[in-house]
Amino acid sequence: MPQVFHRSTNTIARVSIFGALIVVAAAGYGLDLVNRSSYVTGAGLALEQPVPFSHRHHAGELGIDCRYCHTGVETGAKAGIPPTQTCMNCHKQIWADSPTLEPVRASLRTDASIPWVKVHDLPDFVYFNHSIHVAKGVGCETCHGRIDRMNLTWQQNSLQMEWCLECHRNPERYVRPKEEVFTMGWQPPGGDQLALGRELLKANDVQPKTDCDTCHR
Repeated sequence: MPQVFHRSTNTIARVSIFGALIVVAAAGYGLDLVNRSSYVTGAGLALEQPVPFSHRHHAGELGIDCRYCHTGVETGAKAGIPPTQTCMNCHKQIWADSPTLEPVRASLRTDASIPWVKVHDLPDFVYFNHSIHVAKGVGCETCHGRIDRMNLTWQQNSLQMEWCLECHRNPERYVRPKEEVFTMGWQPPGGDQLALGRELLKANDVQPKTDCDTCHR
């Protein structure tokens, strides 16, 4: 019986199959890279605000404690955005006539909120509570980065689920003494974070959960 297909057909078939698998794998890898990129997560991108507020100046250079503005961070799920009056406590005397601060003065005159753009914006289906993390020794810096060095605020981390789970599964790598939660640039004594972290897990009864309903309620 004469040969119907050319001898090269088997080779072409094998190359096609393996080539298709490589293309699919490469496409999956590419999608994963895109999903983790700042284009999707927003990490590292400074957002334009109605007032160019500088955490570097206020928290870094002036040393203003995080809790002066974010009053709910120790007691509530949300850290809270400071009311305009908090800004004006200082700016009635300092830079009182600055054009840059006109939106703040206008907010005080009209009692209309300043339309700040949320930087760390979790999806509506994710529940996060600031107070429990602060109470267990998770520093502001752990999630927000060196906010005291940011002229314009950006999202330091991806905020994706795998990032949250990394901390919940290995909390000893991240917890610190409660009195150091608001300290920027804190380092564990002797540089041994793991040893200190294990001690703090017991002392503060840190038992992070990884069940779905912990965050998705």
